[in-house]
Amino acid sequence: MNKRKFLKLSTALITGSTLAPLAGCNVNMKNDPIKNWAGNLTYGTSNIFEPASAEEAARMIANLDKVTVLGTRHCFNRIADSDNNLVSTRMLNKVVSLDPASAKVTVESGIRYGELCTYLDERGFAVHNLASLPHISVAGACATATHGSGTANGNLATAVSAIELVKADGTTVTLSRENDPSTFAGAVVGLGALGMVTKVTLDLIPSFQMRQDVYLNLPMAQLESHFEEIMSAGYSVSLFTDWQTPDINQVWIKRVVNEETPAEAAPEFFGAALATRNVHPIIEISAENCTEQMGVPGPWYERLPHFKLNFTPSSGEELQAEYFVPFERAVEAIKAVDSLRDKIGPLLFITEIRAIDKDDLWMSPCYGQRCITIHFTLKQDVTGVANLLPLIEEKLMPFNAKPHWGKLFTLDSSVLQSRYERLSDFRQLASRYDPDGKFRNEFLNTTVFAG
Repeated sequence: MNKRKFLKLSTALITGSTLAPLAGCNVNMKNDPIKNWAGNLTYGTSNIFEPASAEEAARMIANLDKVTVLGTRHCFNRIADSDNNLVSTRMLNKVVSLDPASAKVTVESGIRYGELCTYLDERGFAVHNLASLPHISVAGACATATHGSGTANGNLATAVSAIELVKADGTTVTLSRENDPSTFAGAVVGLGALGMVTKVTLDLIPSFQMRQDVYLNLPMAQLESHFEEIMSAGYSVSLFTDWQTPDINQVWIKRVVNEETPAEAAPEFFGAALATRNVHPIIEISAENCTEQMGVPGPWYERLPHFKLNFTPSSGEELQAEYFVPFERAVEAIKAVDSLRDKIGPLLFITEIRAIDKDDLWMSPCYGQRCITIHFTLKQDVTGVANLLPLIEEKLMPFNAKPHWGKLFTLDSSVLQSRYERLSDFRQLASRYDPDGKFRNEFLNTTVFAG
């Protein structure tokens, strides 16, 4: 992908078109431009429809010529953008049912993890993992293979056991792991290409307590011999680095609290010192927005994310990019990126390194392989980032790195497609559910369906 194409897919201008409102739906009547949460992207249309039910969504989809489904606007590229019409899941935010016997919950697609987790915990249940932000919607996170961390934890979509989907013609289908084994794994990480997900059923686990301890200044040399041990030291582990010292700046270890959990954290972790106060991943920023640290026990949903639901996540105005590489080659990949420290430094807020277990979801970057991710929180310098990402991608080329679907990247479509062995199957599945490409936008046409 050349620089011009990158700029087009990571920033967008309002087209200002209008459309007569559909009956029974909330519509953006002011024709106001909207942006994603980071502010780097202005969506390509102000035609935003907000159905209040799955039935309304189905009627709406049937009557629109071209449409893209919009979640909580946490993507940094145009995967959830349209030059025609956007259908938002914002009002589809309810818990539909909880089945304690089977440990499953069915929710509407737009519910945010933060609200869902409170509901589940009050009833003795939990989801297996959470992303660093609780602000994101269930369907949007699963559709893009968004993840947390943990060597034994799959991405958030691996908890999905069924989805309700509105197809291009307005008909509704339900796909489940149990009843549709030949197609289900292709539909869960659907990238918005198959239709509008209106309900999601998630597998649950019993609620649990966690503690979070942070260690400072882990010598990067320790990764050479102890990477598996370091990343497996807790239920969820994150490494933060600014690439400017020989150390990993911070190690965040989230552990389940049970009878076997030590009452006190060890004062040292592979040469890193236990923090004596709460810290933000970007050390200069106040930790007020961060979830509780210092080993204080608390509910799983208040420890697995890095940031509290009611606060601005991360640094606010930023750009993000993230790349998945095979776990067994993690240290090589980290060293390759480290060689670019002088070029990364001026544009970087912080990098986070996490681990994710393998899965069987066709368009998941972890399909068939356990991975680590190298995540970049970058300054909002679009041109500078456009120049930097190809350098990072070149360094990660030997590892067949795959980008996060909702973040910035510049990989050419042919390279990206070559790294997904079930791509052909996914394209056939999308064509079956959306034969005329009603849900395809420029991003999908440029990446998944190019060539």
